[in-house]
Order: sequence, then structure tokens, then C-alpha cells
Amino acid sequence: MLIASQMEPTYARTVYPCFDEPAMKATFNIRIIHDPSYVALSNMPAIDVSEVKDENGSLWTVTTFNTSLKMSTYLTAFVICDFDYVTRTERGNEIRIWARKEAVKNGYIDYALNITGTIFSFLEDILNVSYPLPKTDMVALPDFGAGGMENWGLVIFQEASLMNFPNDEFTRRKAMIALIVSHELGHQACEWFGNLVTMNWWNDLWLNEGLASYFEYLGATFVEPNLSLDKIFYAHVVQPVLREDSEIARSLSESEDRIKESFYIMSLFDNITYSKGASITWMLSSFLTEKLFIRALTSYLKEFSFSNANQDDLWTHIQMIVDAQDEVQLPAPVKKIMDSWTCQNGFPVLTLNLTTGTITQEQFLNKNNRKSTDSYNNTWIIPISWMRNGSSQPLTWLDKNSKMFPEMQVSESEYDWILLNVNLSGYYRVNYDQINLKRLARLLENDPKGIPAVSRFQLIDDVFALKDFGYVPIETALELTKYLAKEDELFIWNVVLLNLIPDNLESTLKNHEVYPLLKKYLLKRMLPIYHYYAGFIRQNVDALEGDYFAQVYLEKLLATACWLGLQDCLDLSSELYAKWRDNPKYKIPFLIRRTVCCYGVAVGSDKEWNFAWEMYNHTDSLEEDEDILLYAMSCAKESWLLYRYLQYGLSDTLFSSNCTSVIISHVMNKDIGHRIAWEFVTENWPLLRQGYGHELLHDVLKVMGRFVKTDVQIQELQVFYNATLEEDEREAITMLLESAKLENIERRKLLIKVASWLEKNVDD
Repeated sequence: MLIASQMEPTYARTVYPCFDEPAMKATFNIRIIHDPSYVALSNMPAIDVSEVKDENGSLWTVTTFNTSLKMSTYLTAFVICDFDYVTRTERGNEIRIWARKEAVKNGYIDYALNITGTIFSFLEDILNVSYPLPKTDMVALPDFGAGGMENWGLVIFQEASLMNFPNDEFTRRKAMIALIVSHELGHQACEWFGNLVTMNWWNDLWLNEGLASYFEYLGATFVEPNLSLDKIFYAHVVQPVLREDSEIARSLSESEDRIKESFYIMSLFDNITYSKGASITWMLSSFLTEKLFIRALTSYLKEFSFSNANQDDLWTHIQMIVDAQDEVQLPAPVKKIMDSWTCQNGFPVLTLNLTTGTITQEQFLNKNNRKSTDSYNNTWIIPISWMRNGSSQPLTWLDKNSKMFPEMQVSESEYDWILLNVNLSGYYRVNYDQINLKRLARLLENDPKGIPAVSRFQLIDDVFALKDFGYVPIETALELTKYLAKEDELFIWNVVLLNLIPDNLESTLKNHEVYPLLKKYLLKRMLPIYHYYAGFIRQNVDALEGDYFAQVYLEKLLATACWLGLQDCLDLSSELYAKWRDNPKYKIPFLIRRTVCCYGVAVGSDKEWNFAWEMYNHTDSLEEDEDILLYAMSCAKESWLLYRYLQYGLSDTLFSSNCTSVIISHVMNKDIGHRIAWEFVTENWPLLRQGYGHELLHDVLKVMGRFVKTDVQIQELQVFYNATLEEDEREAITMLLESAKLENIERRKLLIKVASWLEKNVDD
């Protein structure tokens, strides 16, 4: 048994009567009466533990805590548990990490303990603030909705965010722990907004979380120096949120009166708040320089400690620091610059014309589904870091719709090129003209290292995003992939593969004439990086322990090589899988386990499949391995094996009910599986309907929808749905199928273009 609280944003009122708003700060005296075999924790240290009898004569423990500092209601917290802890003291702050007894005994939380003190000190030093509480408790809960919650002095995490298993997952898990711990500690010690200085109201939540996310990366790369800060920040924070932000109609900071209901407040805890907030902070820190940025934060924290502030208070402090020096000159007041990023939704795309040296900005919107009458006149004040022919140029600004930069006019020479937004210091995309793109593509083929790695990633990510939104044709994007044989960075390969072979389209592409061309074109370019990593996997996989990107992205590279039919990849998978069959104690390296098991089964016969089945049913297999095996068994290449797998899936005794629908969707996603799974679902519908009802139908439909190209196919699906669904649902389904059909027709047009481009370029 276990009790833990989560008050943010609006749940303190369900625990004790209060004015439950962040601006209303108070001190709290907390006392908890609990079972004597448990320990009670709260924000402050316990000052008294006594006993009391109830009317039945049973003994209870009363734990009384010291009076808290002045703080917001949403940060009060308590945990009642029978956990153990590990502890150490850093600068007078007693740090205890609590977890289930066996986890403590096995050393699973040692890593978190090792880094916590270091991150605290790092944040205190950089911001010149000292942590005001005498202790910090961190608790790892078996089940918790968020990654972590920064209750002052009692930080709560889900187990996965705090535990590192000494025998498995290398850096990937460590990096995640380092990130989550430094995010929550950023709130504790000192962060912009949060425990010490709190937002006036939830509309400025981004200051709280965006800044914690920014310091999260600084703190994590401080304790794990082999994490490359700019690459990880771009790949994990900026790139994903740029993809999302163009589809979402909300700005980072909303006006106060818009945010009243609790459910609306809850909806603010999203990627825009966390990742866009962190990206904007990163940009701010870049154009101010980190030195001035931190100086402004420090003065701000001093003034608003134990009280509340809003974003304008922060801009005022930055303005004071900027005015007091003359190294950094800004084109407008800080508030005006920053409001253009926080109060408007979306972000800009810059279009270059290098013959005239003109840069134009407009909001980045999907041109494919916009009526030409829509006009948006948002303007941002945009910092532009840039380089010309490999040498960095002084920062410049675009503060209106369009502006000429004589220094950016290029000459006739094809060696004269320009690169904007170097190392992604600004939150926007760049659309180059054809002249410059050709020059950049040429440079990549001759000397890819002439462009910094983050900028290579960005070039490719931008051009595919521009293609998706109708700014450039697919051919323009493909030109930038020619150089890839010389690309040795996995995080760049990953973005290429996600764009060329999205996970959900593998089976569609496999059945299309583009596949053999793609196979020839990509394998030729993938071989160098594939062999580099395959060598490690065969000889010394532990050497990859410090390579964070190998932990995260090697799987996709290997899976693609096998999917493209690279013999060495298929052999490697069979070898490692056979090794495991010979000795079930052997562990296939975790970073490629999913792919190896999948292709081990695919290349093998029923013997390989039966072994996966046997291992799945082993009682001591880890949950992660069970997921991998559920997936691997759907990789079989023989129809009867897939059919038998689906039959097994129906049995209550073999699977828990939520596995059945997972099995069906795994099989359905495979190139030979989708017809088999569809027939299986239609034949067994009465049985399935009892267990899963419409959710399963929806999932099945989404996958089937990818194969719908004609009205006849829609009719076939409809016949089945009409017999099983209510009237109102049928309409929704028909619309879904219609839009799937249109998407597929569009995709076919696109694939025809890709195929004809590949035909011309496959032998280059």
C-alpha cells in the first residue's frame, strides 16, 4: 500500500480547504496520522513522531513536520510508504532518495543519488542562489502519471525516471534520468519561475516549465559530459516541437482571462509549454549571450523570491541588464522582441533570395490545405546567426516582413554559399533559393563537415518540412540526400529515414515500385555507417556505451537495412538470435533487440517462432522484453504462423485482453499480414466485439485505411461496418475512409515522383 499526492495544478483544494491559486502563498503546518509500519514524508523535515490510540485501542503514529516556507498550494505534498532510502548531504542539504526496498538493495537508485547533489550545486552556482530548504526527499513511485513533480522538498518521480538497472540499458536510461532529475531540481533550487518565484497565474506556466526544460539540458550535460548538448537539444526538443507547433493554434502565453477552468489549465501541460518554452529560452540565451542571460535571471530571482511574477517582470530585468552594458545591441526593447515569440501562435519561415540578398518572413503554414484567401500578417523580430563559406558572421536581425542584406548577396562562384540559423539558435525554418541549395548540396557531397552537424540535421529537416507543407517539390528535398554515404552522424540518418520511410508506411512502400529503387539508392549510402556499427555489434558492443545516439537511433538504422533486404543485416540478426536460442541466458544487446528478434523470426522457420513464443511465456521475462517479443512474433514470413499467432491471441488463458488488440495491429502492419489480420477480424468479430468493441475496430480501420485506393475497396470495408456499427458511427467511418483514400491517392502521386527521381539518380 502506498499514498502519494499530486496537487498541480488544481487539486490541493480536494485535500484541504484553500484559495488554490499560485499567487496566494502561505506557510503550511502539516501533521499526518498513519499506520506505525509506514513512514510519512512531506515538504519539510519531521520535527516530532509520537503515538496515539484510537477508540478501539489500536496504536497509530503521528508525524508532525516543521512549518514550511511561504509557498503556493500546488507545491504542498505528502507520501506515506514503507520504502527504504539512500542518502548523502551536499552543502548542508540532506538528499534522500526513496524507493521500493528491493530496488534500493539492488542499487537501482544509486545513479540518481550520484548526480542529484552535483546538479543542485551546478544550478546554485550558475544562478548564484542558495537552496532554502534543509532537506530534499525524492521518491520513486511504481505508478505515477507524470515523469516527475517538483513539490518543494519532496520531489515525486515515476520509477522509470529515477532507476538505472546496473546490468542493462547503457547511457540511454542514464541520460533520461539525468534530464528528468535536472528538470525537477531546476524548479527546486532556483529556476526562473517555480517554487521560489511563481507565476501569477497559469497563463505564464511556460516560464515555469520552459525554463526548467532549458536548465534540464544544461544540468544533464554537466553531469554526463559525453551527451552533446546542442545535438540532443535540437533532436529532442526543437525539432519535434517545430513539427507540432505548425499544426496547433495556440500561443505560448495566453491572456489571463482566457484561462479559467481546471481542464483548460490541465491542457496547458503540453509540448508547446515545455519544448517551445525551452526553445524560445535557448534563442533568448543565444542572442543575449549566456553571461547576460544568467545575470538577468539572478537579479530577477533576488527581487521576486517567495513571491509571484509574470513574464513582463522578467523582460524588465533583462532590459535593465542590457541597458547597463554595450557589447550586446538589440534592435528593439526585450519585451517587444519576446512578445513576438510568446504572444503569437506558430513561428516564421524565412525565404532567401541570394541574388538580391533579400530575406522575407511569413508564418509557416500548410499551403496544401489553405485557401489562397487566408492571409496572416504576423511578424516576428528574428535573430539571424549565419555563416558564409564556412566562416561565422556577426548576428543580424530581421524586424519586418522583408529586408535587404547587401552582405548576403552571393557571387557567381559556386563556392560562395550562405547558411542561416547556424546551430539552430533561432526558432524558425529556412527556405533557401535554388542557387544556394545547389551550392549547399554540392558542398555536402564534397565536404559534409564544412557544415556543422546540427546545421546538416536542420537543413534536411527543414527541406522535408517545407516539402510536406507545399513550399518546395519533393525533388528539392531528395537532392540533399545524395551526399549521405559521407554522413557518419546517426541522429542525421535518423531524420532522413523518418522522412523517407515513416514507420507506419513500411508495408505500403514494400508493395510499391519505388521499393527496389529506394533499396538500391539507400543501401549504397547506408553501407559505410552500417558496417561501422555492425562491427561494434559483432566485436565489442560495450564500446557503444558512451554513444548516446547509438542507444537511441541505431535501432532504426539497422531495422531499415534489414527492411531493405541487406544480406549482412539479415545474417547478423539470425546469428544473434541463434546465439540466444542456444543459450537463453545470453542477452541480445538491448539497443537492437527489437530488430534482431523481428528478423530472427522473419528469416527463420517455425522453430525460431516457437522459441520466441516460449521466451514470451517465461515467467521472469521483463515487460520491455515481452513487448519486443509480441512484436517479433508478428514478423513471421509464413501466413500460417501469423494466422496461428492471431488464434493464440484470442485465447484468454494465453494472453491478457489488452495483448490481443496489440497482436492484431502488429500483424496488420506487416506487408503480408494486413489481409490475414483483416480476414481474421471479420471472421471472429462476434468474439472480438465482446472483448474490445469499437476501439479495436478503429485501430484496425486506421491501418486498413492505408491500403484503400479505390471506391470498391471502401465498399468492401463498408459492408462489414454497416453490419456491425450504429448509424452515426457509420458516417464517421465513411468519412475516415474517404479521407484515407484521398491521402493514398496523393501519396501515390508523390511516390511516382520519388520513383522517377530515383531512376535518374540511383546510379550517381
